Amino acid sequence: MTVELDGFGVTIPQVVAVARRGEGVRLSETALQRMAASRGIVERLADDDPAYGVSTGFGALANTVIPPHRRADLQRALIRSHASGMGEAVEAEVVRAMMFLRARTLALGASGARPLVAQALVELINAGIVPLVPEHGSLGASGDLAPLAHAALVLMGEGAVLTDDGTISGATALSRAGIEPLELAAKEGLALTNGTDGILAMLCLAVHDAAHLLSVADIVAACSVEALLATDQAFAADLVAMRPHQGQQASAANLRAVLSGSSIVASHRHDDDRVQDAYSVRCTPQVHGAARDTLRFVSGVADHELASAIDNPMVLPDGRIESCGNFHGAPVAMAADYLAIALAETGAIAERRLDRMLDPARSHGLAPFLADDPGVDSGLMIAQYTAAAMCAQNRRLAAPASVDSLPTSAMQEDHVSMGWGAARKLRRVVANLRRILAVEWVSAARAIELRSPLRPAEGTAAAVALLRSQVAGPGADRWLSPELQAAEQLLVNETLVGAVEPVTGPLT
Repeated sequence: MTVELDGFGVTIPQVVAVARRGEGVRLSETALQRMAASRGIVERLADDDPAYGVSTGFGALANTVIPPHRRADLQRALIRSHASGMGEAVEAEVVRAMMFLRARTLALGASGARPLVAQALVELINAGIVPLVPEHGSLGASGDLAPLAHAALVLMGEGAVLTDDGTISGATALSRAGIEPLELAAKEGLALTNGTDGILAMLCLAVHDAAHLLSVADIVAACSVEALLATDQAFAADLVAMRPHQGQQASAANLRAVLSGSSIVASHRHDDDRVQDAYSVRCTPQVHGAARDTLRFVSGVADHELASAIDNPMVLPDGRIESCGNFHGAPVAMAADYLAIALAETGAIAERRLDRMLDPARSHGLAPFLADDPGVDSGLMIAQYTAAAMCAQNRRLAAPASVDSLPTSAMQEDHVSMGWGAARKLRRVVANLRRILAVEWVSAARAIELRSPLRPAEGTAAAVALLRSQVAGPGADRWLSPELQAAEQLLVNETLVGAVEPVTGPLT
């Protein structure tokens, strides 16, 4: 599949397809025409007509007038000076998504760049060239200046490129792919760097992952309900309808579907002296549901950004070239922080369910730590430590970055979004949540099997069967880390929901 890039109507699934599956990209004829018209406005700009970044310097140097014969030099110097990041290389999927989204903005025809600039980005994507973008450098101020500059440097035949065998120069990468280095013209260096595409790339990928993991969380929680001999009565449709949050309704419906027909749940429905389950079980739809509602809001922010023109200055169809603040990362930064909080809480309640399963005082008849020979064997004791460590890290990562502005550029950029930092920590929260859920899944599956001869629901049985395709069942202590990683990989591959839905019907 090739994604046609018109500028408008880009979707999160398309971002994921380009970033992770290596889908190709092409520019529509309409986009090429829009960009050509926008470029004509820049080229008709009078020599003495000041326009930020076209005939002036950048940031605090905006009042410095640049003569016409130096304006191409200005753009090259911008890329070189702004490519000042440090640290480890950003993940290839983020860089691919970032370049795709920058090409999307250029395709809107509001940046004044020639069509060949967007085409050059598309050629990098289609050739599998991944510029080396260091992790540190962006404040989400005038967008992701440093990360985008590192990508643009490769377009110029400079900088560095990631390969499977290490790094090579941008010049070598272009030569191998048969791509000519790009000679920038007026406004084009600015058009390549003045956007929030790195932040948005990470947010789109996180939204995709979060949507999947919240369904996983409901399935795994259902397994824990059976493992703990808990009840499904708190998830009844008429009860949750009395607090009509959309996310809560969806989570409770998933739990009911996955637990439908459970002999384990039915076995103690009428002769159990417990009045109610602990919050970590009983309140699962409320917590998972709140995370779902947060995700819905954040997805809306991402959708708005995917339809936005992010640049400065903007080239308008009536011939104006106007400075604006559309490059500011606040909308994306706050959304990333909000989603990090929601996913951290999803992991927190999962860790509490996990801990209950391993504690013989609270697990209702299960062996301590689900060990085969308690005392000699430690079972899953330290697996819970691992989950707790990631849960604790998520709590720290949930502290918002978007409230932590620092002034830059001699106070011209005196309020910045810190959106890049917000998105980077969101990626870590997503990864931690996936691993926490993997540990809960491994534990709940073992506990369900230890409840034999009681039979689980068809939905939870399907979840256990999938896990058993990669992870052995109860037994003596063994090297546990590979098993936890195998469970995590099943979640990375997004196979759990597909394994359960044939027996439960579609989950949300």
